[in-house]
Amino acid sequence: MDTIENPTDSNVEMTKMSEQERRWRLVLGGEENTSSTLNEQDTRLSQALDALYSSDGHSSKKGRGGLSRSAPKVAQWLGDIREFFPSSVVQVVQRDAFERLGLKEMLMEPEFLAAMEADVHLVADLVSLRSAMPEKSVATARQVIQKVVDELMAKLEQKTTEAIRGAVNKSKRSFRPRFSDIDWPRTISANLRHYQKEYQTVVPEKLIGYMRQSRRIADIDEVILCVDQSGSMATSVVYSSIFAAVLASIPAVKTQLICFDTAIVDLTEELEDPVSVLFGVQLGGGTDINQAVAYCENKIERPAKTHLILITDLYEGGDSKMLKERIANLIRQDVNVITLLALSDDGRPSYDARLAAEFAAIGSPVFACTPDQFPDLMATALKREDVLNWAADQDIKTIRAEDMAS
Repeated sequence: MDTIENPTDSNVEMTKMSEQERRWRLVLGGEENTSSTLNEQDTRLSQALDALYSSDGHSSKKGRGGLSRSAPKVAQWLGDIREFFPSSVVQVVQRDAFERLGLKEMLMEPEFLAAMEADVHLVADLVSLRSAMPEKSVATARQVIQKVVDELMAKLEQKTTEAIRGAVNKSKRSFRPRFSDIDWPRTISANLRHYQKEYQTVVPEKLIGYMRQSRRIADIDEVILCVDQSGSMATSVVYSSIFAAVLASIPAVKTQLICFDTAIVDLTEELEDPVSVLFGVQLGGGTDINQAVAYCENKIERPAKTHLILITDLYEGGDSKMLKERIANLIRQDVNVITLLALSDDGRPSYDARLAAEFAAIGSPVFACTPDQFPDLMATALKREDVLNWAADQDIKTIRAEDMAS
């Protein structure tokens, strides 16, 4: 008996072949993709990819692909990649465009800035470029940075403040709390009967908050964020600035932000405005960690209440021997010295492995940390609990003194 082909199976197979052909055409690119073999949307997708990945001089067709300095054309291209790809992929494509198409030069123009998908990497690029920007672009750059800062603050501020306040004595409740000490979940729960349907809100007639301990200066912990602003630490600088601003808003701690390369910038007075902080950063240059730690050392008044968070990849261009002596001396004075190799989501950082192991041998916990983990880290530090145990619970790889031998 002859086999009768199932029409449904045949259609499925043809659909599979068609999808494979579509994918190959998108991968290979080229002017032929403007033909009827691709639909209108796929043609736009192919052209958007060609503009970036077929413009590096390897194409045999002169002039194919590329982005001119026309603002509408670049804005359309940025709009296309945002339409076709998720945000995480858009950011990767943008970073490729920075290198392959000279997009950094385009960032000098406000039209391009307004069209970019903003993230911490773009903020780092804008900060590094700001001294070369014309005034009209600086204003737009500030708006872009403000947008990213606002998004990060919304994501990180609540968790940070809750974690830090968790390190403060909450054994007693107060029904006349200061605004910053209000326990909002308990307050809302206690006032649900006062819900105003018309305004879709709760009127908190009874406030519940935390009873503060005496806020004598001797009770206040001091946090010094000492941040390496060399080019490789760009995203760490952005996150550090955000966290410094959040910490500065919490009365339970006194916060200082010191950024450094071969020079030192004390941004403590700018912490009320994270955007101003970022515009005060000078990304790039060499690294003199010893000089920065010496500056911080002079700012410490009460060692037993001070937490020095040193954020650096430890590629020291200064006196590493003196640096280790300073760190050891601070630890002997009971300063809580924690070394973060990175404060970012960028994956495993590059760092000086030998100096990291030597820091660990001295007694400073050394590891990398993500922004989501940082609030809990600070709460652990403020409570003077074992940071290495905390890191182990978080499945964070820490540097050990034994690593010097490997």
